[in-house]
Amino acid sequence: MADLTQSTLPDRYQRLLELSHDLSSTLDLDSLLNRIVEAAAELCNAEAASILLYDQLKEQLYFRASSNLDKPLMSELIVPLSGSVAGWIITNRHPVIISNAQKDPRHFSKIGKITHITTDSLLGVPLLRKERAVGVLEAINKLSGDFTIEDKDLLMALGAQAAIAIENARLFQQSDLISEFVHEIRTPLASLTAAAYILMRPEVSEDRRTRMIETMQQEISRLSDMASSFLDLARLESGRARFQFSPFDIGEMLEECSIVVKGKFEEKRQELCVEIPEKPVQISADRDKLKQVVLNILSNANKYTHQGGKIILESRATTDEIIIQVTDNGRGIAPQYLPHLAEKFYRVPSADSDTQGTGLGLFICKHITDAHGGKMNIESTEGKGTTVTIRLPFIA
Repeated sequence: MADLTQSTLPDRYQRLLELSHDLSSTLDLDSLLNRIVEAAAELCNAEAASILLYDQLKEQLYFRASSNLDKPLMSELIVPLSGSVAGWIITNRHPVIISNAQKDPRHFSKIGKITHITTDSLLGVPLLRKERAVGVLEAINKLSGDFTIEDKDLLMALGAQAAIAIENARLFQQSDLISEFVHEIRTPLASLTAAAYILMRPEVSEDRRTRMIETMQQEISRLSDMASSFLDLARLESGRARFQFSPFDIGEMLEECSIVVKGKFEEKRQELCVEIPEKPVQISADRDKLKQVVLNILSNANKYTHQGGKIILESRATTDEIIIQVTDNGRGIAPQYLPHLAEKFYRVPSADSDTQGTGLGLFICKHITDAHGGKMNIESTEGKGTTVTIRLPFIA
């Protein structure tokens, strides 16, 4: 980050032009938002900066990027329109400069209580795109003196560029997601069309009709799973997936997962062993989303393990984390593919066509694990099996 403390106003505008060019060339939303907050703090000589995006349906703001907050903490922070400086900025479409935030009646004090970060001075500007509110860009705690009119003008100019860049990144994401979704649904739709055509033929035997109906049920289920995966991805990438943290017993949740997948494992005569601590182990996390992670990993183990194979679901606690592991004795994965498994839309090339998915499952699992402050690791030996390990802090 450049030191702009002693820079003249023309120097700062020159720096703004450089930053704007950098923003316009970035289409990855997370990377873009991080660059914007870094640029805001730099231009305004502030301790930190944040972006809050606006959810018009829920009429609330949520932290999406910040130079002084990590992702798990940001996911808890929802800011209402009423009773907050950011809400006032969105409602009035106008910037604000506050020299003493603690005495301002619009200040939303709950954020400071959760983050343990005191906001003294604050400069906030609306992010507007064609008169539509995208969000709010804030710089907090001027490092020297108070925020000035020049700071406000610079942040407004950066905010105008940022709103365009955010919109472009979102459109790029949506376009990428839509084209991939359309590509993915062609195969099950073709199967459904063919099955429907065969069912309409009067000469088709009852046995053939039954098989066609089973095929249709499978393809409908596949479409449903696919739609759910794409919706999950859209929510996660847009930052609209909200995490609800609460304490629960990890062993009880894993037992539930084993019951959900029991039917699929029985179909392939696979043995599922569940090994969990005898005593309850409490973790503070989003139960539903962690359950989604475990079910996804178990589903993969079921798909890529042969008939009669064995899968182990286990958990154990160390002094500072919970470890969840799923181990199978299936086909395994070649070493050159392992680094790419959690990438979006990635599929192992050697996988059979009948077990291919969207390439989103592990990407979503990693996204959820990261949001909890945890880590996901995959180890595999071709021909011997795979182990997926999730490490989570006791308090996300």
